[in-house]
Order: sequence, then C-alpha cells, then structure tokens
Amino acid sequence: MAFAEYADYDGLGLADLVARRRISPRELAEEAIARIEKYNPQLNAVVTKMYDQGRALAAQCEAGGTGRFRGVPFLLKDILGNYAGVPTQWGARFTRDMPAMQDDTLVVRFKAAGLVPLGKTNVPEFGLLPLTESDLYGAAHNPWNLDHSTGGSSGGSAAAVAAGIVPMAHANDGGGSIRIPASCCGLVGLKPSRGRNPMGPVLGDAISGLIAEHIVSRTVRDTAAMLDCTSGPEPGDPYFAPAPSRPFFEEVGASPGKLRIAFSTTIPGGTALHPECVAAIERTAKLCEELGHTVEEAAPAVDSNTLTQSFLAVWTSGLAMQIDAVAMFTGREIREELFEGITWSLYQQGRQMTAAQYLLAIAMLQMQARTVGQFHETYDCWLTPTLGAPPIRIGSVDRTERDLTVALAPILEYVPVTPLQNATGQPSISLPLHWTANNLPVGVMFTARIGDEATLLRLAAQLEHAQPWIGRKPPVWG
Repeated sequence: MAFAEYADYDGLGLADLVARRRISPRELAEEAIARIEKYNPQLNAVVTKMYDQGRALAAQCEAGGTGRFRGVPFLLKDILGNYAGVPTQWGARFTRDMPAMQDDTLVVRFKAAGLVPLGKTNVPEFGLLPLTESDLYGAAHNPWNLDHSTGGSSGGSAAAVAAGIVPMAHANDGGGSIRIPASCCGLVGLKPSRGRNPMGPVLGDAISGLIAEHIVSRTVRDTAAMLDCTSGPEPGDPYFAPAPSRPFFEEVGASPGKLRIAFSTTIPGGTALHPECVAAIERTAKLCEELGHTVEEAAPAVDSNTLTQSFLAVWTSGLAMQIDAVAMFTGREIREELFEGITWSLYQQGRQMTAAQYLLAIAMLQMQARTVGQFHETYDCWLTPTLGAPPIRIGSVDRTERDLTVALAPILEYVPVTPLQNATGQPSISLPLHWTANNLPVGVMFTARIGDEATLLRLAAQLEHAQPWIGRKPPVWG
C-alpha cells in the first residue's frame, strides 16, 4: 500500500490490509505517529504520547496477534480509558500526573481486538463542557475550520479521526460527549445503551449510569464491529444491556424494514434551533421518507426544566464525588486556584447536594425515562439535531465564569437534546448528514428504544449508503 492512501481506509479496511500482508502493524503505527507529529501542532488533539507502548503492541500484533482490528492505530481519551502506567488526567491540573495502576476492562478489550493505542486525546476539564478547551491542555482545533470547536468532551478524539490521523478513537458520553464532537467533526458517534460496555474492573458505573463508553469513527461498519469487540457484561456489573440477537456488524447492510420515525425541528422547552440545524432535520426526514419509512413530526412530552435541574444535580454531585475521592486517595489539597471558574462553582454546588436531593433527582430522571419509553412504544426512532447550532467558535464559552446561571445559559442552548439519552439510558447515534454553506458539519441524531442499537445501525448504514459522507475531507486531512 502506498502510505499516502492510509487515511482513505477505515479501521476494518486497514485490518484487512494487515490480514492480507499488504502492510504490517509496525508500518501502520509509524504512519499514524508521523501524522500525529505533522498535524497535532495545528489540532492539539493528542495530549499524551504513547509511542513506546504503541510500538511494542504493534510488534506483538506482527508476531502473531489476533483480533478484528489487528494492527490498527488507535487513540484513548484522557477520561477513563485507563492504561497501566500512563496518566489519565481528565484535562485537569488537580488530577495531573496520576499514572493508572491497571488497564480498564474496555482498554483490555480494545487491545484484544488488535488495536494499537498511540496516545491520549484532549478533553475539557473533567469532561464537563461540550467543547474541548482547558487551562491544562489548551483548545483542540476542528480540522474543518481551526477557529471552531471540536465539541466535547471527546473533542481530541474526534479531531484526530476527522483529520485522518487514526480511523477511530475512544470516546465516552455523559451528556453528549460522543455525539457532540461527532457532530462538530463530521463523524459517526454512537452512544450505546446503558450497560452495553462495561466500566470495570473497578467502577460499576459512573454518575448513576449517565456515562456510556464507545468510539468515534468515520464509518458505520467500524462503529458496529467495535461494539461487537467491546460489549458484554463482566462479573460484578450493577446492570447490563439486553444481549443482541446477532452480532452488531451483521446489522450493517441488513434491511431496517419500514420504520416509524418521529422528527423534531423544535425542542422540548422551546429552545430555538439554528436554521442550519432545522434544514438538516428537514432534509434527513425527507430522505428517510424517500427510503420508505413513515415519518411524522412528534416529540416526547419531556419536562425540560425538570430534566435540566435533575441532570445538573446528579452531574454536579458526581463531580464533587470525583474531586473528593482524588483528595482522599492521594492526599492532594483541594484549592480553588487549581480549577477553572465554572468547574469550581459546579463542584461547590455538588458538595451542597444532600443525599435526599440526589435521590429525588434520580427519581425525576427516571420519570422522564418513563415518558420517553412510552413515546417509543409508538415510534422506532426519534430524529433530532445533535446540537442546537453548528460548531461554535473556540472561546465562545467563558470558562472563568463562576455564576452558573450566566455560565450555563449558552451551553444549555447549544446542547438541548443529548443529555436526555444519558438520563434515559437509550442508544443514540449522531450521523454526518449535513454541512453548512461555509463547510462546517452539522450532525443529526437518531434515538431508539433502550437495548436497540440494532435498529440504529441498520438505519445508519442505509443512510450512509444513500447519502455517503466518507468522501468529504476537511482542510486539515491526513
């Protein structure tokens, strides 16, 4: 293979070249490393380099490794994704220089699939914001326009994949953090059902099940095949998703049948959408109708104020727990100057939350999940914009702001939908089906019943075939 063609292959494509001995895992690792060195000064996507570990793994793959993605270069997110001996810093000065004691279960499964991690990717402080900017790492830059946000919190992963540095990268999602950067960077971003991928070997879940883990990628088939490699419970899990009837990869190319799809150009709570987002939904709804699906405008009767307040109560409590736990286990002193302004205020709010308030918030989120579950008794999928606007400019959110009413207002407008699926546990996928006139990606999002990734993958593959996006390349491209 001519190395110039590297970025034209998805993960399965590169793995096939390795299997046919057209290229070696070590050659792929060196090609990805060269691209990190070339493009990272512009993108600031990779914040921790793991070249020595990656080269060693590539050599093992070459000596006889196995796995669906044998020899394929990969990146881990700097939140969760613990790799023994490598710091996981969460984009925060308070948690910097804390090497992981052991691999997370997901990382074990990534490596068993044959992936070769070469670094960790940029994130906002503690993954709190739908953008990737922090005092510790600085801003990640969007390959489609370097002045614009990659989204967050998996923004470094998304930037690296969109630029062709790696075909896919680790991501996780506690309020949209897989789907938001997928939307901003023109990628496929699936948040799996709650409990689909395990969070062991230490954690049972994170923030009462709000967080799910997976990847961002350029193709539906990579997204599906990776879910086959990583999903399934491990001993001690507090819950797990229903087992699929067949491998997820077999859903790619299978007929979705005639689905009943609801779509929304307005969002519960009355959040105004950018005209480009409305256009994206209208075009996608029309495409779905042309493909034979029943499409109508409808939305679940979600109480947006209850959802927002309850979600923030759980989210801030989780942040406070994490910071206090780090202090307890390491002896580090919690000092205000070690945190960004918005982080400090969210931490203070979380510390003031009582156990009764926390449990009430959980109950309120569960009530919203009942409402949405009943909605999906009628509709197979719900189509919405992933975000309320195209990718914002870097610096649009004031991370120094300590007044949460002021700080959160633009964020809640920008991210009006994605937290709902974290609360309900449903699978949800962002697809790159629209671009603005100035060539910025706008994702559209489909949500299905809990446990029903299969329907999302069948529909996503159908849309990918009908309106291919793989040929679109950003200005910064490998």
